[in-house]
Amino acid sequence: MSGHSKWHNIQKTKGAADAKRSATFTKIAKEIIVAVKQGGSGDPANNSRLATVVAKAKAANMPNDNIKRTIDKALGAGNTDNYESVTYEGYGPCGVAVIVEALTDNRQRTAPEVRHYFDKFGKGMGAQGCVSWSFDRKGVIVINNEDEELDEDTVMMDALEAGAADFEADGPVFEVTTDPDSFNDVVAALETKGYTFVSADIEMVPQNYVTITDPDDVRSMEKLLDMLEDNEDVQNVWHNWQND
Repeated sequence: MSGHSKWHNIQKTKGAADAKRSATFTKIAKEIIVAVKQGGSGDPANNSRLATVVAKAKAANMPNDNIKRTIDKALGAGNTDNYESVTYEGYGPCGVAVIVEALTDNRQRTAPEVRHYFDKFGKGMGAQGCVSWSFDRKGVIVINNEDEELDEDTVMMDALEAGAADFEADGPVFEVTTDPDSFNDVVAALETKGYTFVSADIEMVPQNYVTITDPDDVRSMEKLLDMLEDNEDVQNVWHNWQND
């Protein structure tokens, strides 16, 4: 079975991401607050959006105390955090498609900053829907197998029995793909079996990939992604650059 090889697009930046763990936790905390407020519940069992974010938080090794504290904060009567979900779309070098998902309390701040990144390091920000048509929304669970202790056939059967749509062995990890509506159930089933996740989230998965060969374009693409991911309002950046 074949997946979309997300691991190829994250493995080279994983070390850098680990160094930014605090910033990652801050962004996930923002997602938790939004999920609690929009879902009207601090219980993941009764709030599917919160369950999805909690799965993401656990895969990022966010401590359970941090997760609980953030949920309690969101439920507090004095909490005034008010974030709006905004999506921007544009093009990197060589026509690479980029989707930027943000949570912001000030569109007038976030939009110009994201536009500036696209203008400086890419080919500009486009209209809503200009690239998202070439992505599919899927649940993606990446299972750690760096120690090679897991049996591929066993993991595949466990994943499929849990309701996964696709499975792929990809170097030191296994990638499990699900329908977005089945994501939380598959995560719960695999957690019950003791699997450890590198990441677990509902993602925008590209239907095709673009390869960049010019070193200057590669540097510009890397800089564009760095600038976007370092922005405190940006939650997720999806793209179809195959950076092997």
